[in-house]
Amino acid sequence: MEIRRRSFLACLGATWASDGETRSALDPDGAVVLRGRRTFPLALYHVPELGSRTAGLRAAREAGFDVVHCAVTREALDAVAAHGLGAWCSVGSISAARAGEDRRRIEETVRRLGDHPALLYWETEDEPSFQWNKPGVPRVSPEAIRETYALLRRLDPTRLVYLNHSPTNLVPTLQQYNPGGDLIATDVYPVVPQGIRLQYALWPDGRQGDLANPYISQVGKYADKMRAVAGSRRAVLMVLQAFAWEMLRKEGDRDPKMVLYPTAEQIRFMACQSIVHGVNGLAWWGLRFTPPESGLWKALAGVAGLLRGLGEVLLALPSPAAVELEYHDTGHSLDLGVEWRAWAVGRQMVWMAVNADPNPVAVTVRGLPAALEVVSGDRPERVPAGWRVRFPPFGTAVWRAAGAA
Repeated sequence: MEIRRRSFLACLGATWASDGETRSALDPDGAVVLRGRRTFPLALYHVPELGSRTAGLRAAREAGFDVVHCAVTREALDAVAAHGLGAWCSVGSISAARAGEDRRRIEETVRRLGDHPALLYWETEDEPSFQWNKPGVPRVSPEAIRETYALLRRLDPTRLVYLNHSPTNLVPTLQQYNPGGDLIATDVYPVVPQGIRLQYALWPDGRQGDLANPYISQVGKYADKMRAVAGSRRAVLMVLQAFAWEMLRKEGDRDPKMVLYPTAEQIRFMACQSIVHGVNGLAWWGLRFTPPESGLWKALAGVAGLLRGLGEVLLALPSPAAVELEYHDTGHSLDLGVEWRAWAVGRQMVWMAVNADPNPVAVTVRGLPAALEVVSGDRPERVPAGWRVRFPPFGTAVWRAAGAA
């Protein structure tokens, strides 16, 4: 009887995504396809706090974002659609204790929302492998995530499923969840003030991440880690910081000296470093806890505008450009140095670079075309056979050149 019921629901599920149009898919190289178009999604878990959700949605669209997280209602999806945005919705998972109830709840959710054109992909559970202060004990098992994914894909084969992990746990542990997701993400929030009190998701040393690198350039390492988890045929998204950790506490329990927001330069660096490390999209979490007077939304909107201004470049395969770097002594050791990626689209070449070191770096770049336009960062000095530039700590540069082969 259960087999017959599932077969019936599989057929019914295709009806629930009624027009049969594929809302989201993956290209063979892992690029995200939304509504039939290759897309580098810029997503928000929360819209900016600007007095109303309507104002927040409008600002998100004007800034260049594509997708926002949405309540599981048609009214919420209607509001998203009215502002030209797409959405994703969370449905939870099928637990062993309430399997029948959970299946019916998810089936009902897909039935109610599956035909809505604004809904682009589903989400099951956030950070299923992570359980604070219980290392090695998953909050939600891989089996539950895989079962929920299978149900969603049967009910709605027109949409992908998004799965976000905490930055911790081993790669083999997280790979057990892979059959439960198409868009694989991790959330990395490294801007934490020294001396902050212990709170949820922070380790005793006051950090959320657990790699040896304590700086914001740990983002690149976590991007590499998630690519190792996801493989080449799933998309990797990075969820980046749009809040101050201290603001997650209840009002009245906050220490004003510990309220530390990412700066505009840090937001730009973390986004660009993620792209240099090959991610397929970006998302930001925490705007719900971030008041307008912080200035963070203005900075984040500026980064979104920078990335949207690159157009199809972020969807292209990286160019095998013969770029060489010669470093010059600045009185500091060199650790990670300049990380970069180049793209060639038509006769245009774009070079994006980040200084992953906490110290300034001076470098001559050879192999780029003679005429450069500065999209972001400092203007380089033309020197024989190259360009010389000094990167500040965690600095970024985006240069564009016409006439590339």
